Amino acid sequence: MEDQTPRHRPGSPVRSGIPEHGRIPKYYAVKARIAALLDELGEGGTLPTERDLAERYEVSRETVRQALRELLLEGRLRRSGRGTVVAGPKLEQPLSLASYTEGVRRQGRRPGRTLIGLEQFPCPPELGPGIGAALGEPVWHLERVLLADDERVGLESTYIRVARAPRLSDDFQPDSSFYGYLRDSLGIIFGDADEKLETVLATPREALLVGTPPALPMLLIHRFSRDGEGRPLERVRSLYRGDRFSFTTHLRPESA
Repeated sequence: MEDQTPRHRPGSPVRSGIPEHGRIPKYYAVKARIAALLDELGEGGTLPTERDLAERYEVSRETVRQALRELLLEGRLRRSGRGTVVAGPKLEQPLSLASYTEGVRRQGRRPGRTLIGLEQFPCPPELGPGIGAALGEPVWHLERVLLADDERVGLESTYIRVARAPRLSDDFQPDSSFYGYLRDSLGIIFGDADEKLETVLATPREALLVGTPPALPMLLIHRFSRDGEGRPLERVRSLYRGDRFSFTTHLRPESA
């Protein structure tokens, strides 16, 4: 008996996402043909214009536009000036206590950060428990744009008690690793952390800082970290571009 098992590449949609009744939207068929073209062009290759693609595949420009929108959201394409080019692979960030800097360097990319602001403010009630601060106690807020090879890929806000890092504004280099500063300059050792990952849309301000359309899905991570003695240390809100990032983790079975 002939094997009827659908043939597909591991990790890709089964039967390339074609429904069992065999009818697929026209834009999806065009998207599949453009995706094959991207493989031919290679990373950094310039995509033909919407007009050229519409003529090549004998469809309307709106059909091509819809296919391109999905490929942009998936991170297969990126805007470059007035054109569109083939994007490189997504950055894989581990869900671990390793810093953003370490994660990007492991993939042969150059990490960086651009300082948006470093300020002190009195601790509000909702922030205190997560960082071990009393109500009204001075707290640092450090906000930076995350870079990979000078490409803006995320936005990070860090909150920590001023008492834990009293000279932060004087001694810390904003484009460097905050974890490295705490470890090497202050002798603070990280113990463990709780994280929550969700999908959100960026606010207009966040989209402007990261350089993305407001409709682009973003990956948001909330992290509450503790030091080696189990004391609350910091709260971090990290917003990553959904078209440029994926996250990995290693799972182990729970002990009986």
